[in-house]
Amino acid sequence: MNIEKIRQPFIKIFPGDFSGNTMQRNTPKVLFTTISPVGFTGQQLIAFNEALSEEIGLGKFEEKNLDFLVGNHLPENIQTYATAYAGHQFGNWAGQLGDGRAIVAGEIINNSGKKNEIQWKGAGATPYSRHADGRAVLRSSVREYLMSEAMYHLGVPTTRALSLSFTGENIIRDIMYNGNPQEEKGAVVVRTAESFLRFGHFELLSAQREYDTLQKLSDFTIENYFPEIISEGVEKYKDFFKNICTRTADLMVEWFRVGFVHGVMNTDNMSILGLTIDYGPYSMMDEYELNFTPNTTDLPGRRYAFGNQGQIAQWNLWQLANALHPLIKDEKFLEDTLNQYGTYFWNAHDTMLCKKFGFNDLQDSDEDFFTNWQALMQELHFDYTLFFNQLEKLEAESNLQSLFENTSYSFLDEEKLRKLEDFIKKYTARLHLNTISKEESLALMNAANPKFTLRNYLLYECIEEITLGKTEMLDKLIKALENPYKELYPEFSVKRPGTYDDTTGCSMLSCSS
Repeated sequence: MNIEKIRQPFIKIFPGDFSGNTMQRNTPKVLFTTISPVGFTGQQLIAFNEALSEEIGLGKFEEKNLDFLVGNHLPENIQTYATAYAGHQFGNWAGQLGDGRAIVAGEIINNSGKKNEIQWKGAGATPYSRHADGRAVLRSSVREYLMSEAMYHLGVPTTRALSLSFTGENIIRDIMYNGNPQEEKGAVVVRTAESFLRFGHFELLSAQREYDTLQKLSDFTIENYFPEIISEGVEKYKDFFKNICTRTADLMVEWFRVGFVHGVMNTDNMSILGLTIDYGPYSMMDEYELNFTPNTTDLPGRRYAFGNQGQIAQWNLWQLANALHPLIKDEKFLEDTLNQYGTYFWNAHDTMLCKKFGFNDLQDSDEDFFTNWQALMQELHFDYTLFFNQLEKLEAESNLQSLFENTSYSFLDEEKLRKLEDFIKKYTARLHLNTISKEESLALMNAANPKFTLRNYLLYECIEEITLGKTEMLDKLIKALENPYKELYPEFSVKRPGTYDDTTGCSMLSCSS
């Protein structure tokens, strides 16, 4: 691995604390603190993403590189640090937050000139750990490694995972915050992204009235990650905000397309680049339910439920607008842009649904069609992914009960079958309005509807096996998630087994997940 190519431009540009002090504290007027990974002695590699390593310019893995993958014995060219940011958590201002479990190695540029930032997650405490130890357990590390790669192969903008390693430590965690802590295996994930900058980085500087640094950070972000912005002066920052709104809306539409529920959409978990970031108490949709949240901390309000994600993203953009106001100073522009977000989002959302159903364009009557479909899905308890997989197999002579009975989490009695039949008649009539062939319609569906999604119960089973030293299921899941629009393993393309309905880590998770 070409570790010597890693550099740290961020800490050469912005104000920071170079003390290396891990004491958890506020660090006003700085964007980072230099900090060293804690160091481990019993490390063991579980998985390494060689294709990603080659892509970003690190190259092939060698046994000696295991130290780097857990943050041990780093070369002199790497000065590690954690960044400070702020944020709104569950709708409330939380003040300074920061990289509590992430330590930045730096940035690498590949042969094509593309930049990627590299971080360890779980390599020790930082000043932003908020009374925690900065470690990560195997459970959460496997979930981040596999789901970030699953989202990438689904075509959803996301951070990615380079490696997953045991640390050799055991860590005490209370997974459900209910007074029952248990010892778990420790692990470290190395993750990458073009940038890990969040809404919260800009919120922090604005809240502290560090407007010069806010402008400097905005200029840095635009120059490095928004090459499409060529305007100057105030217009540059307006274009910056408009671009972030568009990227964020596009991301939300992709989450709805594949049935992803983030679970904790705080502003500090929102990527400035429109990436899926921070995989905690997430879930892929099993039974379709607009009010579903996988996060126990989000109960009973369900602020971050599946159906709320588009409007919560808009709420978060309002907070970013407030943070960028000192640079833009145009309330009407910000308000108009945020209002336009809603129009853009819903048009993109409904256009996406058209593709899932095989419609070649969006028509005025489709809003009612989609509303009826959502009601049907929830009333008949259909599995989101499996419903569309079966819909692709629909023929004029199809027996609807046999076609859809294994996609519902309830028994399809006569009344439910009648409602399904009524919907299919409406769907068939809507298909006749297409101006493309049946084959072209099916191609739209195939491209929009994955055959495999990484369900929580599969992750649960995989984590259990890895804990026992087995990697057979891990290997199969990696192959499946790398080919989500093919059915490589039919045994994975089934409803969540009933035995997992009330299992912690399958249906509900906590923020420590």
